[in-house]
This record gives sequence, C-alpha cells and structure tokens, in this order.
Amino acid sequence: WKIEIFFRNLKQNLHIKSFLGTSQNAVEIQIWTALITILLLQYLKRIAKHPWCLSNLTASLRLNTFTKIDLFQWINEPFSPPPDEPEIA
Repeated sequence: WKIEIFFRNLKQNLHIKSFLGTSQNAVEIQIWTALITILLLQYLKRIAKHPWCLSNLTASLRLNTFTKIDLFQWINEPFSPPPDEPEIA
C-alpha cells in the first residue's frame, strides 16, 4: 500500500499524469527525480516557520519559479511584501 500512496502523492502534489518515457531507464529516472523533489519539498516544509501544507507549498513554489526571492525568507514569511529593489543608474 505504501507504493500506491507514494504514486498517489506524486500525482496529486507534482501533477504527474503519466510517465514521459516508457523504457525502464526513463521510468526510473522520473521516479528518482520525483523522489528528490518530494524530499526537497518535505525539507523546506520542515524548516519553514510558516505552517505549510505540502500541496500549498508546491503550488506556491510553482507560481514563484521565475521570481527572484530569498527562498528561506519567503517560506518563513510568505505574505510579507517583497523588499524594494535598488534603482539601476
């Protein structure tokens, strides 16, 4: 059952609908990548001072992927305004 729960979590949190490749190597790489991603998300959730749900953290990180922010400050205080950027002369 733990394997079923793992794949259900992958589908729900990472929005993986199907595997991109069908060879054994492709499937293994995708599973390892998903494991690493889940471990990084769980680590961020654990060190954050803000009480994140894993799904909310995943969705928020997905929205801020190309935003230049201090990650550790943001996971602790996600609703604080961003710092002012210095003017470029």
